[in-house]
Amino acid sequence: MLADLALLFLRLGMTAFGGPAAHIAMMEAEIVRRRKWTTPERFLDLVSATNLIPGPNSTELAMHLGHERAGMRGLLVAGACFIIPAALVTTACAWAYVTYGSLPRFAGVLYGVKPVILAIVAQALLNLAPKAAKTLPLRVLGLLATIAVVAGVHELGVLLAAGILAMIIARPPSVTALFSAPPTLLGIFLFFAKVGAVLFGSGYVLLAFLRADLVERFHWLTEAELLDAIAVGQITPGPVFTTATFIGYRLAGAPGAAVATIGIFLPGFVLVAFSGPLIPRLRRSKTAGAFLDGVNVASFALMGVVGCQLARAAVVDVATGVLTVLGAALLLFRVNATWIVLVGAVAGTALKLL
Repeated sequence: MLADLALLFLRLGMTAFGGPAAHIAMMEAEIVRRRKWTTPERFLDLVSATNLIPGPNSTELAMHLGHERAGMRGLLVAGACFIIPAALVTTACAWAYVTYGSLPRFAGVLYGVKPVILAIVAQALLNLAPKAAKTLPLRVLGLLATIAVVAGVHELGVLLAAGILAMIIARPPSVTALFSAPPTLLGIFLFFAKVGAVLFGSGYVLLAFLRADLVERFHWLTEAELLDAIAVGQITPGPVFTTATFIGYRLAGAPGAAVATIGIFLPGFVLVAFSGPLIPRLRRSKTAGAFLDGVNVASFALMGVVGCQLARAAVVDVATGVLTVLGAALLLFRVNATWIVLVGAVAGTALKLL
């Protein structure tokens, strides 16, 4: 059981490009539909739980799914196996950046992967939609959540508001640390542990959070270096939070990469371990279950908005449009999502070389 978990999340950690929405879609395809390790309803509850705690959502979802399958050992194995491949790739990119002053070229890989990832995300949305928006009030909440996100309301506010509204509908009421300069290994660890423990939101929120401290307060990085670090987190597979690995290497070499990676992901392991057992209890309560229903439908709305944003970034010409259709066609024939991503990577690289 642990070996199956390890192999699956190692493979996802090496091939899950595209950010949290894409990661969640690939996990849904592998764990809900292909292996049937959990139900769509339970999967949605776990997605909602990750949205309500700080830290990297898709990584925490991997931990939750590991815990569902094999308890605490499963949590540790799934989380570590999802993180480690991305951390190693990011460390290699950081080494190339520090040694040669430039990043490896991933343009061809991303050109081909983004369109097929779009098809995988769309399929996950279609599969989860009936489970999330299972009543008319929840459908209305989903629509309102989508409008709010598009209008620029913060994701956490949307999730909490949707959960509270769903709870009211179901049962109406009767009435920062000290850091040294220049950076030390301890300072790097403490900084990234703080980030992992308090940060909600997307990679853009991460950029703003890191810029305020690393560039403006501590002067550990320049603007250009921070943007390069964020770029590496976006173009490599696995968790976007491996941006911390790159920054740690830039600040203190391989030891810095190690402590930064441990620091930013450690709070997620702790939060998932404590919050995971609470989810079944919440679901058994009518009021708390209604709150989860509201968060579920709002999470689905967020994923839909991200999917539309991904579509704008991915389908840029006829070739990428064809790759999107190809990805959708392969999904209809139940081809494993990992193979679809690899096909997209090879096709994109070949097209860029032509």
